[in-house]
Order: sequence, then C-alpha cells, then structure tokens
Amino acid sequence: MEKRLNLNYKNILLVFFVSQLIWGCKMGKNYEAPEVDTPLEYRFGSDTTISVENDTIGWWVLVKDPTLDSLIATGLRNNQDVKVAMQRIIEAEKLARIQKVSARPMFGYNGNYSYGNYSGFVGPNANNNYFGGASLNWEIDLWGKNRRLTEAAQANYLGSVYGARALQITLISQITTAYVRLLENKASLQVAIETLSSRDSSMIIMNARYTQGTIPEIDLNQAQIQQAIAESAIPVYKRGVALSENTLSILLGENPKAIITGEALEAQALPPVIPSGLPSDLLKRRPDLLKAEQEIVAQNAQVGAAIANRFPTISLTGTAGIASDALFSANAATGAWNIGAGVVGPLFQWGKNKRRVEAEKAKLEASIYQYESSIISAFKEVEDALASIQFYNEELIAREKHTRAALNAERLSKQRYDKGVTSYLEYLEQQRQAFEAELNLVTVRSNILSSYIQLYKALGGGWISREEQQEAESNESANK
Repeated sequence: MEKRLNLNYKNILLVFFVSQLIWGCKMGKNYEAPEVDTPLEYRFGSDTTISVENDTIGWWVLVKDPTLDSLIATGLRNNQDVKVAMQRIIEAEKLARIQKVSARPMFGYNGNYSYGNYSGFVGPNANNNYFGGASLNWEIDLWGKNRRLTEAAQANYLGSVYGARALQITLISQITTAYVRLLENKASLQVAIETLSSRDSSMIIMNARYTQGTIPEIDLNQAQIQQAIAESAIPVYKRGVALSENTLSILLGENPKAIITGEALEAQALPPVIPSGLPSDLLKRRPDLLKAEQEIVAQNAQVGAAIANRFPTISLTGTAGIASDALFSANAATGAWNIGAGVVGPLFQWGKNKRRVEAEKAKLEASIYQYESSIISAFKEVEDALASIQFYNEELIAREKHTRAALNAERLSKQRYDKGVTSYLEYLEQQRQAFEAELNLVTVRSNILSSYIQLYKALGGGWISREEQQEAESNESANK
C-alpha cells in the first residue's frame, strides 16, 4: 500500500513536470523593436557616411585642458546624482535576481513543540508533542507569468545601467559647459579691466586738457561716461565668475568655492572634427534612447504577466520531517511527510483582471510614443549642435575681422582727435565699438566650445574615462 502511494505521488510530480514542458508557454507577445522613421542624413552633417561607432572619442579630446580633465574626474567620482544612479543599478540588479529565482522551488524549515493532552484530539494523558522538518513550495509557471516578470526586471536593470551612463554623459557636458562659461566670464572681465585701465589713462589727459581750457566740458563728460561704462562692466563679469564657480562646484559634488582654471579662453584649441555618422546610429549609441527602449521591453513583459493573472495558478507543496506519535506512545517518534497540489484562479471579478490587462497595454503604447518622441528630440539636438558649430565658426571669422578693424579704428581715431582733425564724439564711438567687438568675440569663442560638447552629448557621448577606453581597446585587440 505504501509503495503504491509513493508511486501515485511520483506520477503526480511527473504529470506536473510534463505539463510544464508542454504547456509552459508565456502569455502576451514577445518584444519586437518598434519601427522608427529615421532621416537618411543630417542637414548640416558633412561626413554622414562615416559610422560614429568607428570614431568613438573621449571627452578629453574636445577641450584639451588638464584642469578640466581633473574637474570632470572629480565630478564623476563625487557628484551625488551619479552616486544615486549607481545605487539604482545595484537595486535593480538585486531585484532582477530576486525575481529570477521566484520561479524556482522554495525550501524552508519549521518546527514546533507543545505539551498537553490535546493534539487534534483529547487524550487520557498529557504528552510531549513536537514536529521538525523541511517544507517545499513551488508555483508552477504554467502561463509564463514569472518569466515575464523576470524579463521586466532584467529590462529595468539594463535601463538603470543606461540611465547611469546617460547621467554621466550629461554631467560631463554640464561640467565642461560651466567651465567654458567660467573662462568666458574671466575673459570678458579681463577685457573690461584692460578697457578701464586705458580709459583711466585717457581721463588723466582729458582732465589736464579741460583744466587748461583746451577742450570743452562736454568732451570731459563724454570721457567720464565711457570710463563709467567700462567700470560698471567689471562687477557684472565678477558676478558671472562667482556664479559660474558656484555652479561648477555643485556639479563637482562640493560646496561653492573658487575654481582655478587652466588655459585662457583664447588659448583653447578648437576640437577636431567629430563625425556625426548616420542618424540611425543614435538608436544604438545614445544611452537615454536605449533606456527608453528597455522601458518598452519591461512594459511589454508586464502585459504578458497581466494576461497570465487571468489564468489559474498551480502550486506544489510538501513537508517532510520527524513528529511525535502521541496516539501510540508519548515518547514515540516517526517520520512525517505530505505532498500536495493546489490551484487558485479568478472566477468572477467584474472584469477587474481584463481591465488590468487593458491598462498595461495602454502603458505599453504610451512608452512606445515616449520612445518615438525621445528619438525625434535626439535628432533635433544633433541638428542643433551641428548647425551651431557650422554657423558659430562662420561668425568667428567675421568677429575676428570686426575686432581687428575696431581696435585699429579706435587707435587711428585717437590720433586724429589728438591732432584736432576730428571731434571727440568720433573717438568715443570707436571706443564703444571696440569694447563691444572684443566682448562679442569672447562670447562666440565660448559658444563654439559649448557647441562641440553639446554635439558630443547629442551623439551619445564617447568614453567616460581613459581606463574605459583602454579596456575596450584591449578587449578589441584580444578578439582579433
């Protein structure tokens, strides 16, 4: 009889195993990448035939300044947002592991002890009652619910990895932009200081001439106005320096402080040409787009899990151990075991599970639309950066010509005024134009550098660190 009973339980287990192999399907559709309409080339890209994947560059190539290198390394190490993103990766990885093992049999143990004359029935004497053993609980993933949830958890983990990389690239861009703005404010401040120094020297001469009666008071007043304009510009750019330093400090994960810069703005070399590649490259390179795609993968799996919830859940349970046999002897002990199966499923819930599936499908459609919107925005960012670089470079040529001509005109106008050939009004106008020309030249130089770093970010960035670059190149050489 006992042998027959054991055989029946073996048959039950065999049936469940076979059923899982035969009917162990997954509800819902498997993920398929959405079709995206990508342009064939960029409007302002002159090298769109080059694949960006073959020309991955490090941020240190863009602005070759050792001081900036050190600041970016500090930011990647200390920035609180980056630290939060790294913890999110750890969290997502652990949750993915938890979900992965949820489809496996769960083993546990339990034990209890009691003393008395009741153990399910009343006996004549008080006895020791005890049990100790192991337990098994296994939910058969007949409809693939746990497998779908595992897919979702894995996609969330990959999304957190891509999200952290996107944050790192954004941080590099923000630090570099803030650094360039700091250089711009320092350069503008230097122009203002030199202009004020020149006008202070002129004021000494103008005061002497006015005292001697060789010039009218209006000329003196006009000189004082130009001196005040240059003097008032100094605190404006000092404030800009301070605010840029504060912004940069926060990005570095530090309290606001003074920032020591390296090469001056005018000494910064323009970056090399960055190949923009094909628009379709963005889908494989930009971590924010890869993250958005993983959100679709996760939501697609959630739809399958919601569909599986509409079907019965089948579970196996079992217990084995040692228990007292109080029925025959107070001190007797015998082996105890049981095995069973259970089924739980929805019967009539007023369409709740159906509506849950519809809600998850709506979330899936929304994530697809969000992905498409992110791609369009990515194309715009690349186009903006390419256009900015092209037209700022054209503007730089004109600004340099303007500045050279304005400074020379200021010099010649002063000579003409000193010789009495022209009025002081002409000289004042040339001073004003020269001052504005120098400041505009500083601004366009800053904008060019900022545009290159925006292109770096828009194309999906490159190497985050030199160590990462060396490791990738080493792996590539090993594969060859």
